[in-house]
Amino acid sequence: MVRLVLFDIDGTLVHTGGAGTLAFNRTFATEFNLHHGTEKMKFAGRTDVSLVREFFKLHGLNESPEHFRQFFDRYVFWLDHIVAKSAGEACRGVFELLQDLMALPQPPCLGLLTGNIQLGAEIKLRRFGLWDYFAFGGFADDSEDRNHIAAAAFDRARRVLDPQLKPAEVVVIGDTPFDIRCGRFINAKVLAVATGGSTLAELQAQQPDWAVPDLTHITAREICQG
Repeated sequence: MVRLVLFDIDGTLVHTGGAGTLAFNRTFATEFNLHHGTEKMKFAGRTDVSLVREFFKLHGLNESPEHFRQFFDRYVFWLDHIVAKSAGEACRGVFELLQDLMALPQPPCLGLLTGNIQLGAEIKLRRFGLWDYFAFGGFADDSEDRNHIAAAAFDRARRVLDPQLKPAEVVVIGDTPFDIRCGRFINAKVLAVATGGSTLAELQAQQPDWAVPDLTHITAREICQG
């Protein structure tokens, strides 16, 4: 029986219309007077901290705690401003699956496993009415490495739910090979969904437990009891 389902955000739960990338660009420009570079970077499946570090390296900027703090203090301001005006939407099947999971006789706890910092995650999900579905999560505040974010989410779940929670009782849902790998890192089951950064074939090549075009192609019962 599955007791915890951990969702990625970008490309899995929501499409923000590129709001995150735009907020990165605006922050680098206004805080550091750096106007180019993100066009060379791959954002899908990455953590916010690793992306900022890559940009700092690209421009030879000191990767100091002060610079990271300066970036993220301003980034959340721009993200909130841009997301509020974005033409994004929840990914296909998201609300239906969440409702189906909650309607099960023994519903699992719902959490997040994301490369977003926690405040960034909240800004994005509140915009689309999704934040309140989730009890807790693992975020880029926990680690720069997505695998260790997964471990932090699992440790948090054991504190919140049950110290005896087993990896086999956890499902990770995401849209990139990074999500599959971090799910495997904690020995969880993995559902890959091709609504974001990778094709269905690319996801299937990583051998997740399930791979679907979108979340209308699987039921809560299949995930939790299949």
